[in-house]
Amino acid sequence: MVFFGFMFNYMLRVNLTIAIVEMVRGNNATVANATDSMEAVSERFTTADGRTWFVWDEHKQNLILGSFFWGYLMTELPGGRLAEVVGARRVLGVSMLLSSLLTLVTPVAANLSYLAIVALRAVIGFLLGVTWPAMLPMAAQWIPPADRSKFMSNMMASSLGAAVTMPICGQLLATWGWESTFYVTGGIGLAWSLLWFALIYDSPAQHPRISDEERRFIEQALGDSVRSKEKESLPVPWRQVLSSGPVWAIVLSHVASIYGFFTVVNQLPTFMKKVLHFNIKENGMASSLPYLGKYLMALGTGVIADYLKSRNKISTTAIRKIFTTFAVGIPGLLMAVQIFVGSDRVASVAIFTLALTFNGAVTAGYLGNGLDIAPNFSGTIFGIANMLSSLGGFLSTLMVGSLTYQNDSYGQWQIIFGILSGAYIFGAIIYLVLGTGELQPWNSPKGKGEKEPESYPLRSNAA
Repeated sequence: MVFFGFMFNYMLRVNLTIAIVEMVRGNNATVANATDSMEAVSERFTTADGRTWFVWDEHKQNLILGSFFWGYLMTELPGGRLAEVVGARRVLGVSMLLSSLLTLVTPVAANLSYLAIVALRAVIGFLLGVTWPAMLPMAAQWIPPADRSKFMSNMMASSLGAAVTMPICGQLLATWGWESTFYVTGGIGLAWSLLWFALIYDSPAQHPRISDEERRFIEQALGDSVRSKEKESLPVPWRQVLSSGPVWAIVLSHVASIYGFFTVVNQLPTFMKKVLHFNIKENGMASSLPYLGKYLMALGTGVIADYLKSRNKISTTAIRKIFTTFAVGIPGLLMAVQIFVGSDRVASVAIFTLALTFNGAVTAGYLGNGLDIAPNFSGTIFGIANMLSSLGGFLSTLMVGSLTYQNDSYGQWQIIFGILSGAYIFGAIIYLVLGTGELQPWNSPKGKGEKEPESYPLRSNAA
């Protein structure tokens, strides 16, 4: 359910990015010069065969596409904390359910006004912002320490979702028109949401169909590190969280990684088209390879990390540091190489594909590290990290825009590649210095009249 949930979550997020290419035609003169076979209405016109197109300038298109992130940023931290308090089943399930219903009415909003679709996408972003932070509190209740890296790789299905969504939506656009992309993706999300509520529960103790053997195995493997969902939720020890070196190791490495990811994914097509005169969006293989590679890397490194942990080969701290350095440091080195060989089309495609592929190893690195150091507050920690990393995505757009404004030369892009290299390497070094896999004492603060539970580092086989 997590694998398909994150794939469908990505569909709801990017369907408009793909559909808007077919939704928008021409410029304001198009409507003014509309023939008798077209019914022009303000910014919208309908052809004789019933197809509706819109005349939105670049400012309006960017406003529509960017509005998703207005709401997305607002719910990262609250979403993680809410999942810790009321459970991820409701938080994530309601988020996907309502987002799917709003996706189904997107064509109606578009026909009303571009402002209506801006508002609707902001609300969808608000709802989907809880997704990633909400999943960690559920993983803390269900996933034994020896299986957490493998589990986190399922969340990378969002990357695989990109490789699947683009061709599917492209076929829908060509066959049934742009409206079909919202009906199909919204319908898929709605079906998943109903299955989620039927099949998923917040903890083994709450699941009505789990066997006693499986429940005992999971609860014994988790030990005392995780607060039972049947008990009152713990207050967040904000002072300890915000002053914790291991927390900031997770946050800063995540920010650096996502900053690089957003820049590469969002700006690579522009660089390839304007500087190298090669439209990567028209090359389906070149477009999907980085996403596919990232998912396969996440899956493979997750298995390796959990194998090492279960065999007590090396410590959890060493595992997290090795894979974080691999996932964040190597893309930094590749961006440095890109500075010198980026004028070559083949080299650029290869470097960016490898950079995103290696980045998939974050599932065995920092991505699930909050479950190691503080499973009771893993949603809050991830919410902080994802909120700040989303801001990094905005900053990457501003950086590229300011450096290439009226000067889209290769020399300016070399500066961009240098900044990306520095950001990636900074994130890897910070994690090497501050990161740890040890359970933190503030994971189990004392409540009223409650004794401090025993804390110990998570072990690979507590059962």
